[in-house]
Amino acid sequence: MVVTCSKEHGIGVIQVGKSLTSATTDAFREQFSKWQSVEPDVKNYVIDLKQVDFMDSAGLGTLIAVLKCVTEAGGDMKIACLQKKPRMVFEITRAYKVFEIYDTVDEALKMFN
Repeated sequence: MVVTCSKEHGIGVIQVGKSLTSATTDAFREQFSKWQSVEPDVKNYVIDLKQVDFMDSAGLGTLIAVLKCVTEAGGDMKIACLQKKPRMVFEITRAYKVFEIYDTVDEALKMFN
């Protein structure tokens, strides 16, 4: 599991590599938490799922847990670049009603302004 964290205009951009499944969610949470502790001033996040070709219910549950954590800290989180197979998980579970989903990271970043 490769998670790349960067900051654009004060907004955290989290790029998730490959799949987001029960086998990788602990690593994702750990890396996200580490980055939060290094960048405590960042409240808003874009989760870039461009490289995520597969997601299971554990992956979706982790995104929901991260969203809850971010909103409790007074921030917001948006999803960008959701691919075909992971999108099916969002549609089946109706998670698209919980998350704001954008086609590109730039679109998602603009929604914070």
